[in-house]
Amino acid sequence: MDSDEAGWAVEPGDEIAPLVEAVGHLVRTCREEAGMRAAEFGEALGYGEDLIRKVERGVRIPRADFLDKADKVLNARGHLQAFKEDMEKARYPKKVRELKMLEEQAVELVAYGDHNLHGLLQTPDYARALFDMRQPPYSRDEVERAVAGRVARQSIYEREPAPVLCFVQEEVTLRRPLGGRMVMRRQLEHLLEVGQLRNVTIQVMPTDREEHAGMQGETQVLKFADGTAVGRSEGAFNGRAISEPRQLRILELRHGMIRSQALTPRESAALIERLLGEL
Repeated sequence: MDSDEAGWAVEPGDEIAPLVEAVGHLVRTCREEAGMRAAEFGEALGYGEDLIRKVERGVRIPRADFLDKADKVLNARGHLQAFKEDMEKARYPKKVRELKMLEEQAVELVAYGDHNLHGLLQTPDYARALFDMRQPPYSRDEVERAVAGRVARQSIYEREPAPVLCFVQEEVTLRRPLGGRMVMRRQLEHLLEVGQLRNVTIQVMPTDREEHAGMQGETQVLKFADGTAVGRSEGAFNGRAISEPRQLRILELRHGMIRSQALTPRESAALIERLLGEL
């Protein structure tokens, strides 16, 4: 079995590395107590000895199914399975974990995208196409890890109470067939499905607009239940994240103008349906 199917490599300097190393040490301890050699253990799980050694050294993050199988084979009485949630989080890049944490706490998210669809709107195939075209190229391992992290963020749609999510996308992001026609077709179908959720608003900014408040680039603001917020815009405050109320007000004002200049949600859905029919 390919090593990517068992887990991904730990990023250098990642703060979660010590926990991954501790879990690897526990796997090795349980294996030795069970009197099994690494090769024998790997054969029982369906993995190669090299992968087992990497997991035990803490340089490979074990997936949930790996820990489930290992717990049963080694009769670890649930000690390995107990780390499944931690290792699931460790699978995703540090930046993704941090963003996912913020999105899980947000009660409102407003976002404007100009080059590609927002990560929370992307299908796995569309996301994979985006990561595949990065330069310098990502390794296959990095691509799959990034896709998994992006998909994991979309658990926000399952939250209760549901957060308010407002997206404005440039028309070009719906017309550029990234990944090919079939990938884009499924992506447009997905947009129509997500747009039907009661807490989600999707609007399109037409290319022919003569006035456009979003010319400074992507903008996003996350608001939280305690009244605080965090935002970022490519063309403001050096692109850094901001949380100061006066600065946030600038981003909110900008996004409000962008929404007023875009098509209404109903008009946007009609445009998406028309583009879907053209593919």
